[in-house]
Amino acid sequence: MAFEGLADRLQGTIQKIKGKGKVTEADVKEMMREVRLALLEADVNFKVVKEFVKKVSERSVGQEVMKSLTPGQQIIKVVQEELTALMGGEQSKIAVSNRPPTVVMMVGLQGAGKTTTTGKLANLLRKKYNKNPMLVAADIYRPAAIKQLETLGKQLSMPVFSLGDQVSPVEIARQAIEHAKKEHYDYVLIDTAGRLHVDENLMNELKEVKELAKPDEIFLVVDAMTGQDAVNVAESFNEQLDITGVVLTKLDGDTRGGAALSVKAVTNTPIKFVGLGEKMDAIEAFHPERMASRILGMGDVLTLIEKAQASVDEEKAKELEQKMRTMSFTFDDFLEQLAQVRSMGPLDELLGMLPGANKMKGLKNVQVDEKQIGHVEAIIKSMTKKEKVQPEIINASRKKRIAKGSGTSVQEVNRLLKQFEDMKKMMKQMSNMQKGKKKGGFKLPFM
Repeated sequence: MAFEGLADRLQGTIQKIKGKGKVTEADVKEMMREVRLALLEADVNFKVVKEFVKKVSERSVGQEVMKSLTPGQQIIKVVQEELTALMGGEQSKIAVSNRPPTVVMMVGLQGAGKTTTTGKLANLLRKKYNKNPMLVAADIYRPAAIKQLETLGKQLSMPVFSLGDQVSPVEIARQAIEHAKKEHYDYVLIDTAGRLHVDENLMNELKEVKELAKPDEIFLVVDAMTGQDAVNVAESFNEQLDITGVVLTKLDGDTRGGAALSVKAVTNTPIKFVGLGEKMDAIEAFHPERMASRILGMGDVLTLIEKAQASVDEEKAKELEQKMRTMSFTFDDFLEQLAQVRSMGPLDELLGMLPGANKMKGLKNVQVDEKQIGHVEAIIKSMTKKEKVQPEIINASRKKRIAKGSGTSVQEVNRLLKQFEDMKKMMKQMSNMQKGKKKGGFKLPFM
C-alpha cells in the first residue's frame, strides 16, 4: 500500500514524543531529522521537504506548543495539519458548469492509465454524483485507445463518441460537445492523445483542443509509481496547459507516495482523484485531511463509512443485527456479508482505515489471503441448506463430502466450522455491547 514505509517511519517517530510531559527544542530537532529522512525516502521533492520541516519546526518550538499541558500531542497535531496543508488542505471538488455540459479534458503520458481513468471517472460521476456523462475518443494516434474506450463504454453501458482515427482531435472535440448539448449530457470527458514523453507536437495539439473545447477542467493523469518523475511531468503539463487538477493512478501499488505529497506543492494544482486498483469503481475523491490521518496511523473512518454506505443494504444490516443477537446467523448470511464487504474494496486496505490498526495486536501484519476466501466460499457452497443453517449436524462423513465437493481438506472444513462458531459468539457480544475484556479472540477464516 502507498505510504507504508513513510507511515511506519513517521508513526515510530511520533510514538517517541507522544507521551512526553515536557518537550525540549532538542527533542523537536531530533524528531524533525527523522521526519526529513522519512519524507526523502518516500521520494518527496527535497525543496518540499525543506519547507515542510521548517514550518513544523517553527510551530513546534512556539509558545503555544511548549507551554501546553500535552506538548507531545500538540506536535502531532502540528504535523497532521501541515501534512494536510501540503497535500492541498481540503478536498478540491470537480467543477460543474452553469451551462452544461461540463467539459473535462483528460491529458497525460502513455502508460499512466489515462483511458482507463477516463472510464473510471465517468463511472464515479454517474454512480456517486448522479450525473449523465459521455466519453469522447480523441486519441487518434493509438487506434487501441479508441477501441479500449469503446470497450469500457460497453462494459459500463455508457455512451462513447468516436469519429475514428482519420478526423482531427479538435474536430472530434467540437462535434462531441455539439452532440452532448443536443442529447443533454451533463459531462463530456475527452480522452486525448498521450506520448511516451512531453514533446512540442503533443502540447500544440492539446492547446488547440483546449482553445476550441474551453474545458471547465483539465485533469492530468499521472502514475504515482513513477515517483519524482510524476511531479516533473505535472510541472511540464501545467506550464503549457494550466491544468486544473491531478488524478494519481496506482496509489494502491508498491509506491513510496512521494508524488502525492509533492505534486500540490510544486504545481499549486490540487489532486482531485486517486486510482486505487484495477476495477472500474477503484477511484475516489482525494481528501488531504483523511490521507494525512492514514499516514499518521489515525485511520480514515469517514472513507470507511462512505464505502460501507455505498455497499451495504441498510435493511439487510438491521436483519443481520437481529440474527446476531438471537444467534441465528447462518453460513448463508456469512456469504452475503462477505460479498458486501468485498465489494467495498481489498480487505487489507479496509483494515488499514481503522484508527490505530497498525498498532492493534494481531492486525499490524495481518495478511488477507484472497485464495483462502475462495476456499471458504467453496466450502460453504458445498454444504446442504440444512447444514448451512445447522452446522452442528455436520459429522465426519459430511465433512468428507464437503471437503471433496469444495476441493479442500477435512482440516480446512473443521477450521472454518470452529472459526464460524467463535465468530458468532464474538458478534453476539459486540451487538449486545457487553463490557469487559475477554481473553483470547478469533481470526476471520481468511486471515
